[in-house]
Amino acid sequence: REAVRMIKRCNDFGAGGVYVAIGELSDGLSIDLNAVPRKYEGLDGTELAFSESQERMAVVLSAADVPAFIALAEGENLEATVVATVTAEKRLVMRWNGKEIVNVSREFLASNGATKHAKAHVTAGEAYERPVPASFGEGLRALAGDLNVCSKRGLAERFDSTIGAATVLMPFGGSRQRTPIQAMVAKLPVPGHDTTTCSAMSWGYNPLVAEKSPYRGAYLAVIESACKLAACGAGLENAHLTFQEYFERMAGETSWGKPLAALLGALDAQVGLGLAAIGGKDSMSGSFEQMHVPPTLVSFAVSTAKVKDIASPEFKKAGSRVAFFAPELNAYGLPDAQSVKALCAKVTALLRSGRAVSGWTCGFGGVAEGVLKMTLGNGVGFRFAEGVGLDRLFSLNYGGFILEMAEGCDEGDTLGFTTAESAVALGGDEVSLAELEGIWENRLEGVFPSRARASRQLIIPVTYTKGTTKRKKGESIARPRVLIPVFPGTNCEYDTESAFRKSGAEPTVMVINNTTASGVQQSVERFGRLLDESQILFIPGGFSGGDEPDGSGKFITAFLRNPALSEKVMNLLDKRDGLIGGICNGFQALIKLGLVPYGCIVEATAECPTLTFNTIGRHQSRLVRTRVCSNLSPWMMHLPVGQVTTVPISHGEGRFIASPDLVKALAENGQIATQYSDEIGISSMNIDVNPNGSVEAIEGITSPDGRVFGRMAHSERAGEGLYKNVPGQDSFAMFRGAVDYFR
Repeated sequence: REAVRMIKRCNDFGAGGVYVAIGELSDGLSIDLNAVPRKYEGLDGTELAFSESQERMAVVLSAADVPAFIALAEGENLEATVVATVTAEKRLVMRWNGKEIVNVSREFLASNGATKHAKAHVTAGEAYERPVPASFGEGLRALAGDLNVCSKRGLAERFDSTIGAATVLMPFGGSRQRTPIQAMVAKLPVPGHDTTTCSAMSWGYNPLVAEKSPYRGAYLAVIESACKLAACGAGLENAHLTFQEYFERMAGETSWGKPLAALLGALDAQVGLGLAAIGGKDSMSGSFEQMHVPPTLVSFAVSTAKVKDIASPEFKKAGSRVAFFAPELNAYGLPDAQSVKALCAKVTALLRSGRAVSGWTCGFGGVAEGVLKMTLGNGVGFRFAEGVGLDRLFSLNYGGFILEMAEGCDEGDTLGFTTAESAVALGGDEVSLAELEGIWENRLEGVFPSRARASRQLIIPVTYTKGTTKRKKGESIARPRVLIPVFPGTNCEYDTESAFRKSGAEPTVMVINNTTASGVQQSVERFGRLLDESQILFIPGGFSGGDEPDGSGKFITAFLRNPALSEKVMNLLDKRDGLIGGICNGFQALIKLGLVPYGCIVEATAECPTLTFNTIGRHQSRLVRTRVCSNLSPWMMHLPVGQVTTVPISHGEGRFIASPDLVKALAENGQIATQYSDEIGISSMNIDVNPNGSVEAIEGITSPDGRVFGRMAHSERAGEGLYKNVPGQDSFAMFRGAVDYFR
């Protein structure tokens, strides 16, 4: 926050490099290209001016604030360098090797070189109509495998969806985590505090509609993005829009007519909805020879809401009446924007009041797509009401809503009823959910896999109840101190700090500086001092060293093997009865050090256990269930053996491997703390249960006395109002156990 207050202007580096990122910050600038830090030697002045450096930021500061800002950057292990000065003369000047290589007026730059004019001819577009299938079953199967509808789970799980401990809706919901959400919803970040306010963001675009009519495509994109906010309970009260436009290279009046028509369509929808667009990004380079992108205007809708008002789309139970709500159409056959606005308000009110318990707004696949996806999350079937025709199910129906109603609420036209049968049915035509899910997931399985090699092998659950969590020595400590080191790549320190603070500890976050040799030495000395003052050492998760192959936690391990520090680590355990914990990257480091399972720092041998690549061969980010196996560890003090909790994971190297003899010994000693399991505590090698293929589904282990605990699942990412669309929650119980050990 201190650094933020110093920044007057800020820009990120992109394809334009220094020329754009710095050049846009002020009318008058003098840039020293020799001062610009570079990854590669040998770049000349032109290359430095235009080189792409995506990970960098350019900021404008008062000259008086520069020393303090650089000091703050060093404290975060970041490099900050003065590369330019703001000048009174409105010119962009660049110098390299003492020579002026750029000197142009701002007026010239602002004019883009010359005034340009273009004529646009808007042609009459056509309405796109989805074809009505010959039969219900045929149409539903085809829709499930359509590239615009099929599952993208194998792609989505590659991205960390729970970082920051703020996710209100997971990308896929229900007990089976299969129903995709229509809007991203996350709590606003408030360091050191909790909040009940969240942000929501959705999008809308149909390339097939836009290709026929840019006007209709943009109009419906705005409608779709707005309706998705209503369908999750966020509503339109605080909503704004932003657009992403992408068109063919402009080569005449007809070409210019396409973006003009799209902007007119978006504007008409905005006026009717009363929503302003606050920015956007455009591109006119979507052509290769005679190939052109379809006219593209993607609408993003952004709003704020209260966490309690957020609803998720998966069907909640069998026996619910499901209603359909449709807006009025205008003279062009499009949903009337003012009617949509009123309908969004109605739908939002129904969801917030609990009279509706789940909601979906129609998109590419219309009603049929919505019902299909709403069934998958909890495996709840659906039967359409008599009289519902195929044209209604498979037409676009933009602006329409599907709502699962609470008992006793009779609003809306009855679309059908949820059922206990695992199928979707219309009259006598029925398709099983298993078949539909198979089609839905298999279409892109070869490109973005979501399953590893099939294995249903059951695993005998480990149960150990001979442990004790009482301290052997020492006086009670009301607020034990926790040292949380931040290594290059660590990204969970704030969540970990918050978890310990809420559990009653006094955490200290320390950034390890490795930009210079002196920085490393100073970090070693400071770490040693802080560790001597702490009762708990906790290594949080992240991507240490860029998560290089077989190298996760490598820098952490090297740092802690420093003789001065390894002695202090063992002193914490052996003489001061302290605790050590690690999650994800931290767990990887604890294993490489030998602190788990051996309880001391040892040299790695072929007999040591390890963590390696997930069986599926990619990063996994989702919620898993873990079963508590042992009461040996103080960390598990408040987690009874047999309890199942739902916890986030986010890792690419989480597969625990050890010899059968070692696994047997760990189980007998109570050192297997947790196993991956299903909702009733049954472990297996099924990837839906055991996400990384760990031997015996082992998720967390401890040292022989239980005081060192490492696990893959991110228990620090717990909190009120999180992951509302997946049943079962974790808590800060493991952190409270560590704190209460000293009380």
